[in-house]
Amino acid sequence: MVTPIKPGTDNQPSGDYTEVGPRGGTVPNARQVHIDQGDRLPPTQKSGNQWVKK
Repeated sequence: MVTPIKPGTDNQPSGDYTEVGPRGGTVPNARQVHIDQGDRLPPTQKSGNQWVKK
């Protein structure tokens, strides 16, 4: 299982990230974002949610 990453974390590998719940579960209407090398992960829709790399 992939470890979820908190929003606002920077220096993550570039690629596509999907929003997950606080314990790594799926969330309805999950956001999917693409970041480039050195970019910061954006805020999630709900406090406590995190990001995982696809």
